[in-house]
Amino acid sequence: MSFTNRSTFSTNYWSLDSVQVSMVSVSAVAGGSGSRISMSHSTSFRGGMGSRGLASGMAGGLAGMGGIQNETETMQSLNNHLASYLDRVRSLETENRRLESKIREHLEKKGPQVRDWSHYFKTIEDLRAQIFTNTVDNALIVLQINNAHLAADDFRVKYETELAMRQSVENDTVIDDTNVTQLQLETEIEALKEELLFTKKNHEEEVKGLQAQIASSGLTVEVDAPKSQDLTKIMADIQAQYDKLAQKNQEELDKYWSQQIEESTTVVTTQSVEVGAAEMMLTEPRCTVQSLEIKLDSVRNLKPSLENSLREVEARYTLQIEQLSGILLHLELALTWAQEYETLLNVNVKLEAEIATYRRLLEDGEDSSFKLASMFL
Repeated sequence: MSFTNRSTFSTNYWSLDSVQVSMVSVSAVAGGSGSRISMSHSTSFRGGMGSRGLASGMAGGLAGMGGIQNETETMQSLNNHLASYLDRVRSLETENRRLESKIREHLEKKGPQVRDWSHYFKTIEDLRAQIFTNTVDNALIVLQINNAHLAADDFRVKYETELAMRQSVENDTVIDDTNVTQLQLETEIEALKEELLFTKKNHEEEVKGLQAQIASSGLTVEVDAPKSQDLTKIMADIQAQYDKLAQKNQEELDKYWSQQIEESTTVVTTQSVEVGAAEMMLTEPRCTVQSLEIKLDSVRNLKPSLENSLREVEARYTLQIEQLSGILLHLELALTWAQEYETLLNVNVKLEAEIATYRRLLEDGEDSSFKLASMFL
C-alpha cells in the first residue's frame, strides 16, 4: 500500500506559503519600518518551512490588529500541525514501503512453495485408515498364528505328559501285579514248605508209630501167624486216613490262600481305583493350569502388537498435529499482516480526512487573507 496524497500535501503547503507572502506584503505597506523585518522572516519561512518568523513579522507590521494576529497564530499552529502530520505521513510511507518489500520478499520466497494439498487430504486419510486396518488385521493374524503354535505346543506337551503318565501308571500297575503275584507265590511257597514240613513230621511220626506197631505186631506174628492179614488192612486204613487228612488239609490251604488272594486282589483293585480317581482329580487342575497358561501367553503376545498399534496411532496423530500447527502458524502470520494492513489503512483514512480538513481551513484562510489585503490596499 502506498499513499497517493503526497503531491497534494506539497501543493497545499506551497499554497499556504503564498498566502503568508501576500500577508507579508500587506504588512510592508501598513507597517513601514516593519516591512524589512517581515521580509526577512518571510524568507526564513520559505527556506526553512517555519512559521515563527512570519508570525513575528506580521506582529510588527500589523500592530494594533488583534484579529489578524489571532488568525496568524492559528495559521502558525496549523502549519506546525501540518508539518508534524507530514513527518508522520513520510514515516508511515517509509514503513509502508518497508512492509511492502518485506511482504513481497516473503511471498517471493514462500509463495511458489505453497500449494493447495487439501484435495489430497481425503485420499491420504483413506490410505492411512486402510494401512491402519491392514496393520491391525495383520497383527490379529500373526496373533492367531502365534496362538495356534502355542496351542499346538501345549497339546504336544500335554500329549507327551499324558503319555508319560499313562506309561508310568501302566508300569506301576505291572509292578504292582508282579509284586502281588510274587507275594502270592512266596506265600504259597512258604505254605507248601510248612505243609511239607508238617507232612514230613506227620509221616515220620506215623512211620515211627507203624514201626512200633509192626514191632509189636511182629511179636504177635511169631506167636500167631494168621493175624498177618490184619496188618495189611491196618496199613491200608492208615494210608486212607492219611490221604483223607492230606486232602482235607490241602483243601483248607487252597481255600485259605484263595481267600487271601481275593482279599489282596480286592485291596489292589480298590487302591488302583483310588489312584485313578486321584489322577483324574489331578488331571482337571492340570488342564485348568494349562488353559490359563495358554491364555496368559496369548495376552503376552497381544501386548506387543497393541503397543505397536498405539505407537503408530500416536505417531500418526503427532504428524497431524504438526501439520495443523504449521497451518495455524501460517494463518496467524496472515492474520497479523492483515491487522497491520488494516491499521495502516485506518491511519491513512484518518490522515486523508485530517488533510482534507486542513486543506479546507487553508483555503478559507487564504480567502480571508486576500480579503484583508484588498481592504488595506
